[in-house]
Amino acid sequence: MADTKVMGFMDHLGDLRKKITVSLIAVCVMFIVSFSYSEQILKFLMFPLRYKLDFSVRQMYMYFVYEDKLPNTKLVFLSPTEGFWMNMKIALVAALILSLPVIFQQLWSFVSPGLHSKEKKYVVPFVFIATLLFLIGAAFCFYIVLPFAMGFLLTYKVGEFMMPMLSVGQYVDFCLKFVLAFGVVFELPIIIVFLTRMGLVTPQTLAYYRRYSILGAFIIAAILTPTPDVFNQTLMAVPMIILYEVGIIASRLFVRKETQ
Repeated sequence: MADTKVMGFMDHLGDLRKKITVSLIAVCVMFIVSFSYSEQILKFLMFPLRYKLDFSVRQMYMYFVYEDKLPNTKLVFLSPTEGFWMNMKIALVAALILSLPVIFQQLWSFVSPGLHSKEKKYVVPFVFIATLLFLIGAAFCFYIVLPFAMGFLLTYKVGEFMMPMLSVGQYVDFCLKFVLAFGVVFELPIIIVFLTRMGLVTPQTLAYYRRYSILGAFIIAAILTPTPDVFNQTLMAVPMIILYEVGIIASRLFVRKETQ
């Protein structure tokens, strides 16, 4: 009996290794493709430095306005290898994002043996929704949060004695870290559904701790957002609160289907 358990555990580890290998192969293939376009991707990453979001509550409009936040300088690199490693990082993150469907499919196939036969057919909706949520979070950060953050940080107490001069490596790291962070945060409904399926939480428990989740969302936003102002923190906290509610609704639907 003990040997059976050991073999089962070893088979489980072997299956996990296969899933990780397939995911890494997908990332490597996408990395080769992305590295060829790293310069174009860098130009795209300059968007938060060149545009700001202009909106009016009264007139109900919202659009991007060109505003060069580095009018007197360009991005610089401070070491001979910084430009090269910057391109490597851009290509790697782009490869991870492009490989998300494969990664999520492998994740689903790894956990599917523990699911019911009716649940296993949801692989396509899971891959699609998980990828879409990540992309929405990344786009929200890139087009909404980062332009506001750059506008604040690059003009804060800038005057006679200070002028912004950004390192290309530090700027790319700054952008990619927050884009990835927002992408992961937007996976919250998927995480809640999985925790419900594993029996670690219930929809009733999630609803009971709603007030604490709101407080936690603002605390996390205060830690993760790049600026200390309340507006940018709210831009991250409000989506987290909405996603938490979406997760509660999804977990209730999941439990309801399971009991039927």
